[in-house]
Amino acid sequence: MKHLLKFIGTLIVLVAAVFAISNAVVLATTASLIIDEDQASSSRYDAIIVLGASVLPDGTPSPILRDRLDTAAQLYFDGVSDTVIVSGDNVTYNESLAMKKYLVNSGIPNDSVVCDLAGIATYDSMYRAVSEFGIDSACIVTQRYHLPRALYSARGLGIDAVGVPADRGSYSDSTYYELREIPARTKDFFKTLLHEPADFAGNSNGNLEPTSSSSASLLSSL
Repeated sequence: MKHLLKFIGTLIVLVAAVFAISNAVVLATTASLIIDEDQASSSRYDAIIVLGASVLPDGTPSPILRDRLDTAAQLYFDGVSDTVIVSGDNVTYNESLAMKKYLVNSGIPNDSVVCDLAGIATYDSMYRAVSEFGIDSACIVTQRYHLPRALYSARGLGIDAVGVPADRGSYSDSTYYELREIPARTKDFFKTLLHEPADFAGNSNGNLEPTSSSSASLLSSL
């Protein structure tokens, strides 16, 4: 029993070290890449990438998503890019189309908003930006707590990326979001290291093919 407890204690220490080191690397290497809207407007990028979040039952963006879209719209009108990619989960939710509708209603031309229908996770959105949309440079828009992970994945996959925070108000679940990022940063740290393929391949017209057996099972159940 003593040996077992020692083994468990050692394992806990090692796991904690992995989480701590991976989070430290992600945060340290991306800190200088988080800029404000004025700084972003001094450069041009292939695309503004807006990461998805929940949509309300009536099909409109949640407050946290609306802040991302409003920030992206301002960057578009500032001339940061002629293209906005709205990347969200449309396998289990319907994010991207709601995002596009909101931006078009905000005055952005329909053809300037591209839907990534399989951005089911942050890493997938960055991987698909390269593999499906050929993006070399991007201005990523999401809340500050989320940007380090997105930027680390983007940079690790070859995108010359900066991030603009979309924090336009306070969020009731902010503590939960911050805590969730700790394991999520570790997960995406290793996914980026391994250049793991996104769960789905395919283009923005909905022609999506699963790239793993687990994804295939999910797709077949829809």
